[in-house]
Amino acid sequence: MKIAIIGAGAMGGAIAEGLIKGDYVENADICVADPLRETREKFSALGITATPSNQLAAQGADIVCVVVKPWLVEQVLTGLRDVLDYEHQTLVVVAAGVKSEDITTWLAKDGKMMPLFLCIPNIAVAELQGVSFLVACADASAQQTEQVQALFDSMGKTFITDEQHLGAGTTLASCGIAYAMRYIRAAAEGGVELGFKADDAKRIVMQTMRGAVELLEASGMHPEAAIDLVTTPGGVTIKGLNEMEHAGFSSAVIRGLKAGAK
Repeated sequence: MKIAIIGAGAMGGAIAEGLIKGDYVENADICVADPLRETREKFSALGITATPSNQLAAQGADIVCVVVKPWLVEQVLTGLRDVLDYEHQTLVVVAAGVKSEDITTWLAKDGKMMPLFLCIPNIAVAELQGVSFLVACADASAQQTEQVQALFDSMGKTFITDEQHLGAGTTLASCGIAYAMRYIRAAAEGGVELGFKADDAKRIVMQTMRGAVELLEASGMHPEAAIDLVTTPGGVTIKGLNEMEHAGFSSAVIRGLKAGAK
C-alpha cells in the first residue's frame, strides 16, 4: 500500500514519523510533499520519498492524506483534482473544521466523488500512541473504512465517529495533548517547590501519569474508583484533591474542553 502525505508540518510530519516507526507500510511506499527544503531533507534522511510537488506525491498512491491548514485545503485539493484517480484512490483530509460537503463541492467531477474520509489525529501518532477520530464520507465503503482505520490504528487508537462529533473529538484528544502537557508543567513546578530538581520533578510526574493510565487500562475501573484506592480517610491525598476542587480543577477542565469545542 502506497501512502502520500500532502503537507509535512507538525501534524503531517507526525503522521509520517509514525508510519516510519510502525510496521503497517514500508518506508519505500511513503511519500511526503512539502514546500520547505529543510522538511524534505529531514524525511529523505529517514528513508522515505520527499518532493515539493503535491501532484507527484499523489500520483500512484493508494491513500492520499491532505494534511494542511484549514484555509489551504481548497487550494491544495483543487490543485490535485486533475491527478487524483477517483476509481482507485482514497482521500483522507486532516484539517479541523473543514466540512465534507465543501470538499465534495471542490472535487466532484460530473457528479462523481472519490472515497473521502475526514480524520483528526493528535501529534502522539509520531510515537505510535495517537488518538485519531475518523469519519467515513462520500462513497466510502466498509472495506475502505477498515483500511483507513487500520492505517491510523497502526499509530495508536482510532475511533469511528460522525462529522457532528469531530469537533468534540478534536478538543478532547488533539487539544487534549496540550491540556495534558499543561498539567505536567504545573505538577512539575509544584514538585520543584516541594524540593525536587526540575528534571527529576518532570520525570516523576510523567511516570505517575503513565502509571495512572496503565492502571485504568488494566483494571477497567472508573477513575473515581481508582482514586478511592489511594484516598485514606483524613489523609494527604483527599486533602490535596479537595484543595484542587476548591480552586475549580474539574470545572476548569470541563470548561476548557467546552471552550475548545465551540
